[in-house]
Amino acid sequence: MDSLTAFAAIGLTAVAWDGSLTPAGGRAFRHALDYREPYCSLNEQDMVELMDCLLTRRREIGNTALMLEAANALTSTQSLTAYAMASELMRSDGPYETDERRHLDHLALILSIAKPESDRIDSVFDVLHNRLALRSELQPA
Repeated sequence: MDSLTAFAAIGLTAVAWDGSLTPAGGRAFRHALDYREPYCSLNEQDMVELMDCLLTRRREIGNTALMLEAANALTSTQSLTAYAMASELMRSDGPYETDERRHLDHLALILSIAKPESDRIDSVFDVLHNRLALRSELQPA
């Protein structure tokens, strides 16, 4: 597996951590790649082929084996970025659920990311996705 495929594989395993890929998860995953180099430079057909390849591989070997395969193709810097992407994908729909937290801990272990480092990354997304109590002084027209 090359690093381009491996990085995307980590994102897929994050949105399909519970064995299913929802439409919202698929959109979030695609969005996470669409604005990131080199994925944003790929043409639509190449992106479709990448997604098909990853989905097929996940069906063949499962989420955990796909994470292991991907981890072997990533550098330590790529692993940190892939973990951050996975953490944001999993945090964006609300606080981490217990099973999501377990998946991220397992992913950090597979990617050889120390607990203090993964906690630091996760805390950024807690701040980014924190519930805000906002009010507006705008009057209806």
